Amino acid sequence: MGYNPAMEDTPTPEQERANPTFKEALAAGKVTPAAPPAAPEPFQPTSSDDGQFIRFRRRTLYAFLLPLAFVAGLAAGYLMWGSHAAPSAVAVVAGTPAPPTRMDVSTDGDPEIGPGNAPITIVEFSDFNCPYCQRFAQTTFKTLMDSYPDQIRFVYRDFPITSQESFVAAQAAQCARDQGAYWPFHDALFSGQLQLGHAAYQQYAQQLGLDADALIACVDSGKYADEVQQDAHDAAGLGVTGTPTFFINGIPLVGAQPMSEFKRVIDGELK
Repeated sequence: MGYNPAMEDTPTPEQERANPTFKEALAAGKVTPAAPPAAPEPFQPTSSDDGQFIRFRRRTLYAFLLPLAFVAGLAAGYLMWGSHAAPSAVAVVAGTPAPPTRMDVSTDGDPEIGPGNAPITIVEFSDFNCPYCQRFAQTTFKTLMDSYPDQIRFVYRDFPITSQESFVAAQAAQCARDQGAYWPFHDALFSGQLQLGHAAYQQYAQQLGLDADALIACVDSGKYADEVQQDAHDAAGLGVTGTPTFFINGIPLVGAQPMSEFKRVIDGELK
């Protein structure tokens, strides 16, 4: 979706030939639609009033992440930004004349697309089970990347807190990255054609020409569990409480905002 394969984690020529895009597989009728994703569990997040992102109460977020063993880090993140996090993010979205809040956001070696020396770096904290994240992926991402060729370095980081399966899906995408197909797999997960789960990961892998058995074995091994946990830890440390949340050169933009909002912040940075 709106990316230049030459600019992503570069696969080998053999991988390029073996990995058709998910859209091509879908057009060929090889993907069987499934029922819409089940309601997130073990808890229900709340939608924002404008229907642009999912927000979590901090105590609920901490309770959910407790099994992931980094509550202490989340608490530290709250102390770093605290109750001022949401107003700062909303202020940027609303376009107030005050100087924008700018955070120091690590990319942590996560999947990226676009030139490494691009003047604009966008870091997204997202969840493969979040409907607003899916909305951005399907309606804005391609337009965004096409509108600023060679000017955006886009980094995807995980904040999988809508359900336990979100945590597994994030690991599955990292396992696809091992086979040179992170972005096609990212697109497949956000396509909504299959409900998240091992059967979906295996079918997506097969449609993309990947070694499906190796991908499932990678997921089951928990190889990338720590990586995904680190992303969520970093998100909470920045005061992120909703998905999707973007940082454009460190300036927060919250929710599946229209292209005009991204353009406003990006054009301001390019001046």
